[in-house]
Amino acid sequence: MPIILRCLVSLIALLASASVARSAVDPSGDREGNVLAVSCTKFLSSLGVVTFVDQGYDASAYAGPLRYLGVHNIRDGERHLAATLKLHQETGVLVDLGGPDVKGMLVAARELAAAGALLSLEGPNEPNNSPVEYEGKRGGGAGDWLPVARLQNDLYKAVKQDPVLRRYPVFDVSEGGAETNNVGMQFLIIPKGEGTLMPDGTEFADYANLHNYVIGNCRRYQDNQAWQAADPTLNSCWDGMFVEYGRTWKRGYIGYSRENLQTLPRVTTETGWDSVADPGGENVQGKILVNTYLAQFIRGWRYTFIYELKDGEGGSGHQGLFRENWTPKPAANYIHNLTSILADGSPVLAPKELGFTMSGARETVHDLLLEKSDGTFDLVVWGEQVKSTSKVTIHFDKVHSDVRLYDVTQDPEPVQKLVNVTDVPLLVSDHALIVEIR
Repeated sequence: MPIILRCLVSLIALLASASVARSAVDPSGDREGNVLAVSCTKFLSSLGVVTFVDQGYDASAYAGPLRYLGVHNIRDGERHLAATLKLHQETGVLVDLGGPDVKGMLVAARELAAAGALLSLEGPNEPNNSPVEYEGKRGGGAGDWLPVARLQNDLYKAVKQDPVLRRYPVFDVSEGGAETNNVGMQFLIIPKGEGTLMPDGTEFADYANLHNYVIGNCRRYQDNQAWQAADPTLNSCWDGMFVEYGRTWKRGYIGYSRENLQTLPRVTTETGWDSVADPGGENVQGKILVNTYLAQFIRGWRYTFIYELKDGEGGSGHQGLFRENWTPKPAANYIHNLTSILADGSPVLAPKELGFTMSGARETVHDLLLEKSDGTFDLVVWGEQVKSTSKVTIHFDKVHSDVRLYDVTQDPEPVQKLVNVTDVPLLVSDHALIVEIR
């Protein structure tokens, strides 16, 4: 794809992200006026989870849990591709394909694309922890990062020169902020005059790629946890955009300004919460992961992948949505409820506005207005208060004859049905509620 066209595509994506962000509650107080909805299918298309078909785990065991979750994407590798293709056929999930082998990835990606199963291609996973071998040289870790940069650049060029693959996005290397020498991986495209070891104009990816785990490096549970983890400029407890693409965390190489970080196309290919080691146990894990999906989307992240589908596959922890015996944790149940309530058969090409005001919303209350193809609005209101609640009232600008209230921690059925109302009172605490206007 010519660079001018790629820039235009990126601009359109940024404008779309900006329109999503404008629908959030103003953290400084109440909100008034008409709000433009987003298609339910666009939000649902952002949800993903990490699987391990590539490492030889039984893909046939994944089908039922993935259908139950209702997520649209998985992150996996190029090996055991037949099993991955079968999983797509059984569930419809799309694949973010990663790995350090450029040639092997291209072959696998073409096969996935031919089956309608490809979502994206991703560079090497955390080369600081898993160094790569490229062109006979070792790259990453505490050593030279030039092989990592050349691998990523070659992957990007190969994808964009391929007549089949060029329409698919390329995700950057994860943990590029660990570069030990200034190869320029704090940029998607290296600007002129940056003095990096890779030349000016080197192209690495369409999307910045983060592992901004919602638990954070501070290992605590606090108000606005998911909201802050999704902040593209925050330099705090979270391994976010600033320390990967603003000023790298390893050596302090300068990348994008805070202003540019807010609009940089971005994805999260790993985030999660351990239901044993992290605060709150399984119930908090479930609530905060739903909040994470919502906060990430409204703050401009195109895709978010939770690590991981099942306990014990990516390590010895308990970050899975399902236990080792495949019984669902509350996290799986809450995500199932969310996707079931919001399920829709087709995208809304021209979403409409809904007129309402919201009173009583503290800085820990956030919202996202979605629309289904039949004209139904789903106003998702979620709280990120560790303790206490907020009394919030939705005031519509006209009477609505059929309003239904859902709680994602209960089940996919309404907890309350209202008839001919203009006001809907909510008690918002630490999880998501959905006000459906039919």
